Amino acid sequence: MPLPLSAALLLPLLLAQGAMDNAQSVAAMRNGAAPRTGVPGPQTIAPAPSRLHACLSAAVEDADAAEDTAQAWLKEEKGSHQAQPLMCLGAVYSAQQRWDEAQQNFLAGREAAATSDYLLRARLGAMAGNSALAANTPDQALPILDTAHTDALAAGDTRLGGDIAIDRARALVALKRDGEAAAALAEARSASPENAYGWLLSATLSRRMAQLAQAQTEIETAAQLAPVDPEIGLEAGVIAVLSGRPTAATKSWQSVIAAAPNSPSADTARGYLAQLNSAPGAAKVGK
Repeated sequence: MPLPLSAALLLPLLLAQGAMDNAQSVAAMRNGAAPRTGVPGPQTIAPAPSRLHACLSAAVEDADAAEDTAQAWLKEEKGSHQAQPLMCLGAVYSAQQRWDEAQQNFLAGREAAATSDYLLRARLGAMAGNSALAANTPDQALPILDTAHTDALAAGDTRLGGDIAIDRARALVALKRDGEAAAALAEARSASPENAYGWLLSATLSRRMAQLAQAQTEIETAAQLAPVDPEIGLEAGVIAVLSGRPTAATKSWQSVIAAAPNSPSADTARGYLAQLNSAPGAAKVGK
């Protein structure tokens, strides 16, 4: 299945989170779109950047300076007010791919947050879980994500709960618990049907479970939601070749190369095409 979220994906989530005032966060998330782990839609962004948003932006631009800023901010605050600077510290460490420290600070932020602020706790838990996945410790990620999922539903945000269910599925697949992962992805498709990543992971898992007809339906939905995503193009080709449609597979992989010829995805597509053109190697595609 696709790799865990990197800092490049995690930090935009944090920036979107940081742009929203805590008092408005529950209502805003209910109104906004939420891809992957709950990024709010553009209409939820507060007009004036908050201190948290400024700190998170600095984490992207200059992580070292942002770390000093966040540490100083943390010393100023007490109790539940420490949740935001701890979130920023987690973002800094994510930018530096210091995943263990990112996880620790996101978890500390979750514990600092008010027990009644289920939405903030859910977001911080989701970020901590993603950090654990990025550190290749799915056994640590799963219980964190389970708690985040519970918090999201307690906040009444089923869409965020669906997005966290996708991350739960990633952890479950890594732990070779495919049946539970399939159930988590079914929840995600229902609760967050606009999330292309959930459909992509569903297609990948269905394909690995030899459910090719279902995989084809799921990858078609993913492609409708994100038509230029290279990972979707790669998976569409794998499903096609395993379904006995080499022409369709070739078309999918060539589209990945055409869209971004110098990307790692294009290199993978070229490798698949080389295997497809070699009878002994064709069976290896997608394994």
